[in-house]
Amino acid sequence: MKNFSWVRPKTLAEASASLKQNGAALSGGVELLCLLKEHLLEPDRVVDLKSVSGMREVDGSNALKIGALATMDAIANSSSIRTNFRCVAEAAESVGSPQIRNVGTLGGNLCQRPRCWYFRDYHVKCLKKGGMACYAVAGDNEYHAILGGGPCHIVHPSDLAPALIACDADVLTTERRMKLSEFFHLPDSDVRTENVLNSGELVTGVEAPATMKGWKSAYYKAKERPSFDWALSSCAVNLKVSGTTVSDCRIVLGGVAPIPWRSKEAEDFLKGKSVTGDVALRAGEAAVATARPMSNNAFKVRLTANVVRIAILQAMGMPAE
Repeated sequence: MKNFSWVRPKTLAEASASLKQNGAALSGGVELLCLLKEHLLEPDRVVDLKSVSGMREVDGSNALKIGALATMDAIANSSSIRTNFRCVAEAAESVGSPQIRNVGTLGGNLCQRPRCWYFRDYHVKCLKKGGMACYAVAGDNEYHAILGGGPCHIVHPSDLAPALIACDADVLTTERRMKLSEFFHLPDSDVRTENVLNSGELVTGVEAPATMKGWKSAYYKAKERPSFDWALSSCAVNLKVSGTTVSDCRIVLGGVAPIPWRSKEAEDFLKGKSVTGDVALRAGEAAVATARPMSNNAFKVRLTANVVRIAILQAMGMPAE
């Protein structure tokens, strides 16, 4: 990899200034090391955010508040988050291995780059790296998008993003505050990036309103390996239940689209109904009604319908089998 200098800023302002000078941010370092080794990043300096105080808050006792430097392990093991924002704790717990969760951070998880093998191959200049084609279209695409794809067919790899969006979270940066759902964008907006961060702009944390803490939620993830792996398909469910009836809900998919994919079709179907196994199954089918699988990933359609079904039933405390 390219030689670089090491910068340890004391403030966010110093960190932002360094990043504007061809810098790369280091929080946990899991993703950064991969990007450096794969020559997807060749910075002049690595900016160690761990030297900046703060951004480690983990609190779900009322409104959800998580700093960008909070680790997956701290989020997964927060009793207040598990009690009041269960899907967020379950999403954090699903990330990587124990070693990765000990160092991987919220900010890194939200800002990680796609795992597409064409994008990650140094020798391939795909559309996302300034080339002329998305090679997944006519190539190996078993792990690629079935929803929202085109002209690039990546899937967003974050586990925390769907869960946080299901909790109506805002993301806070050094420049602004916005809905986390607005932080990510589809490839037809800008194929070279996955989010709206400007040069030097840093994620500092996320917050979700206290009004969501009484909802029933769950996160379910299907993956090839039971240990460390990214999602083939995942689903975060958050249900507001009145008696036995779902009065409101948020259903967000991961691993199937270039952005965390909120399924309005599944939500619309589920609202006003009492949850049963059949209702959960039909909500899952609604979630993939507009899916457009590629040549090798049609399996994701049925898989995702079942992932949604299981997540709904788990949120309600009902058996999924």
